[in-house]
Amino acid sequence: MKKSTLFFILGLFTCPTLSVAATCSQMNLTRCLDSVCAINVSSNPAARCQYCGTSSAGTPPTASGMRSLSLGQSASYTLTEDELEDAPTDPGQRYIWATEQCIAKVSGCTADDVSDVYDKLIEQSCKAAGVTAQMSATIADANKQTASATSCMTTIRACIIDEKRCGPDYSACEDDASFNNFFSSCSVEATGCNDYIADIRTSLIEARDTAIKNADALIAGIVESYQTAREQKLYSAQESCKDDTAFESCIETICQRSMPNKCAAGYESERSTATLFCQFYEVACNVLE
Repeated sequence: MKKSTLFFILGLFTCPTLSVAATCSQMNLTRCLDSVCAINVSSNPAARCQYCGTSSAGTPPTASGMRSLSLGQSASYTLTEDELEDAPTDPGQRYIWATEQCIAKVSGCTADDVSDVYDKLIEQSCKAAGVTAQMSATIADANKQTASATSCMTTIRACIIDEKRCGPDYSACEDDASFNNFFSSCSVEATGCNDYIADIRTSLIEARDTAIKNADALIAGIVESYQTAREQKLYSAQESCKDDTAFESCIETICQRSMPNKCAAGYESERSTATLFCQFYEVACNVLE
């Protein structure tokens, strides 16, 4: 059994009904996570990385509000500005916080669903953050040269980072052989640039190395934040097993939310049903010991 699945079982007592077979809606889960991690993403592709990935991606611009993000979406699955006031500013902690909030808002979802739905989006955003920064630096350097050198750099760079060649993040050119092959063909296509080829090649190799290094560092930071989140969830689950407090809390919650007579005196059958429903705590806590 996955630990995150176990954590989800331990959190069932917060649900208003007895249903345990709800299916996680990936669309609604993404909407919820985006309301925390993708503020102003339409104008800032690095938003998911900056808010919920790693501080290495830079500080996100000040949010002007959630209205544009939530427009046309159900408020049931997005967090409001008031709710976001409690969100941590540290990206790793904010991701943990977003996971907890959205699992509570979107029924049937677990920490594994959050990883399946959102990890790739954050990694893509982090790659965009690293590539954008490097591209800006490369363009700035190129503009310092003569008009002809700038034109050659622009032409060859556009050719190199095409999706069919190295790609915007240079992931298809991590080895020198692949890079040299694509650079050679791009240089041939850039007529009149022979005087600048050596300098352009050096600049683009530096751009490639920086982009790959940045991507590795950013993704390493994300992985570390995920590990921290899971360790915290495990610790929280272990704490809830002490002195049967979680078991008793489950019974009281089921009584209050799902039993017509709230397990009042004279309705012992309701408390028996609630107790039977919460027996899974004993199994879960035994696994965590």
